[in-house]
Amino acid sequence: MVGKKKKRKRGLNLRFWQRDLAIDLGTTSTLIYMPQKGIVLEEPSVVALRNGTVAAAGKKASRMLGRTPPGITAIKPLRGGVIANFEMARKMLDYFISRVLRRFPFLRLRIMITVPYGTTQVERRAVLSAGKRAGVKEACLIEEPIAAAIGGGLPVAEPRGCFIVNFGGGVTEIAVISLGGIVLGSSLPQGGETIDETIQRYVYRRYRMEIGLSTAEEAKKEAVYAVDPPEDLTYTFRGINLYSRTPDTIEVKAAELHEVIAPQLAVLSGAVRTIFEQIPPQLAADVMEDGVVLTGGGSLLHNLDLYLSREINLPVRRVEDPFTCVVRGASEALGYLGSLALPENRSPSLFPR
Repeated sequence: MVGKKKKRKRGLNLRFWQRDLAIDLGTTSTLIYMPQKGIVLEEPSVVALRNGTVAAAGKKASRMLGRTPPGITAIKPLRGGVIANFEMARKMLDYFISRVLRRFPFLRLRIMITVPYGTTQVERRAVLSAGKRAGVKEACLIEEPIAAAIGGGLPVAEPRGCFIVNFGGGVTEIAVISLGGIVLGSSLPQGGETIDETIQRYVYRRYRMEIGLSTAEEAKKEAVYAVDPPEDLTYTFRGINLYSRTPDTIEVKAAELHEVIAPQLAVLSGAVRTIFEQIPPQLAADVMEDGVVLTGGGSLLHNLDLYLSREINLPVRRVEDPFTCVVRGASEALGYLGSLALPENRSPSLFPR
């Protein structure tokens, strides 16, 4: 009897010191979520190295992009939602987790890391290896569309079709989910950063002015509309005039910027339409009733839900907090792991096999 009480007490102590951690390792931003604590870290996915050691990561490293002297290198280690530079990604993630652990130094962690739909086994192993470090007891992966659906409050565990479009920074994922798995899905190598680059190139070609990606991003947030841009809205770009090589400003109408991004939006609506055409009839009926759900930071583009609704003739809505719904869904998915035995290179299903 005494032995049972000791074992029970030991188990309670272990559970007290064990915590779950969800990581949304995105092309643009990295978010870390801890249950009961909420978002404990939100930083740009940028790392700066000096002589092989991390000089800065996150916001501080992001401000260094394009401004570093010799001896310091600042890069984005993820491209298109996957790791492009493994060593830099590992050091960046280790730095971020270390910051969290300094706040909770004695915790034994289980972590869930999001990966884009359709990533290869090699890419998944790279993400897992980057996530493993001292203090991490268990590392698992979950595909971003499933995490986004869970975070958006969709009934993913039910036999009902859920159509989700996760518009991220470097990749856009379109998926139909039923019974906790992806029935149909596709991944587009474009996202919010693609729109920023398109605006940057347009200003360069049309007005012969060099602007930074951060300037293009601000223009997207303030003056780029997927449809029905205000006629009197303009955005003032500040950059370097290529003819005089001096600082200059220009004003561009929102309607003009809308035309600039039209090709990217056409690709997105075409991909959504293609997936819907392949849905089995019963799931199609569910989607026609419930509509399409938008998640991800890129879905904050003005009137994107209205644009897609007109293009595909289906109701479209954006979740309440699209930027954090993926990491919140990954955190909720950790609750299913207690009853599941999962291979490391698999994303969790919602049902035991």
